Amino acid sequence: MPKLLLASEKDTLDLNEIMDKGLGYQAKTGVTGFGLPPVSVQWLEGAGDGATFRRRRVLTRDIDIPLEVLARDRRHLQELTDRLALALAGRCVLTLLDDDGTRWTTEVYRAGGGEYAYGADTTGEREFQTVITFRSPDPYWTSSEAQIRYIGGDTATASFLSSLASVPVAASQAIGEIQLDNRGTADAYPIWEITGPGTRFLAVSPDGERLAWSGTLAADQRLIIDTRKGTVVDQDGVNRYDQLEEAPRLWTVKPGLSTATAQLEDISAASKITCSWQPRKWMVI
Repeated sequence: MPKLLLASEKDTLDLNEIMDKGLGYQAKTGVTGFGLPPVSVQWLEGAGDGATFRRRRVLTRDIDIPLEVLARDRRHLQELTDRLALALAGRCVLTLLDDDGTRWTTEVYRAGGGEYAYGADTTGEREFQTVITFRSPDPYWTSSEAQIRYIGGDTATASFLSSLASVPVAASQAIGEIQLDNRGTADAYPIWEITGPGTRFLAVSPDGERLAWSGTLAADQRLIIDTRKGTVVDQDGVNRYDQLEEAPRLWTVKPGLSTATAQLEDISAASKITCSWQPRKWMVI
């Protein structure tokens, strides 16, 4: 199976260590939970036959990992199991490494497992086997490789990408078309970073959804709009969400190729719009 890493705040466990080094941790065959996540489907039932679909909600993902620990001796086994217990005590990030170097990650918490039968799963000497159950609050896998697009900026340091068409309208305004290439299988959340000077930022999705901000940025200021977190802050972390125009749509990037537009007014040569997103997948293999 692909290589797996389990990272806590203070440690990272290589779950392919026995195969690579002969000792350590090893995720064994029988891992479950990497496929399509569960969903809750709601139906409206009337007096007639059947029902009418209302909506669907993707639920949390449960992952079971059969795990083997192999040590040099009894003392080393205790060190490895203590290290495992500490890593599983809080938030973890489970990472799957593709052959092309791409990392797909999901946040997980231990939801169960870790028990063993003495004499069968371990004798306390060199080997320990168990099954760990994780729960992921975000049912999707997120790519480590972000896609980035630019509009404006100093072309000597941040040139336009081949997939980006810049359309200058006036000396004080920049409008650009952004080719959105989401290579995942789920919607991705863009992060917009606007570098001043500039006023009235507008991003329009391929479906016509409008994300508009009516504030002002000086030459040394930046605005970061994180559509996943639903936050709008400047370079100092000051909340500027209230400067969004009425009924803002924090739209997502759909899978596949599409085209959006973005614009900023009262700009200079240093003004720039950066749009980045990380593809997400329903399942990994």
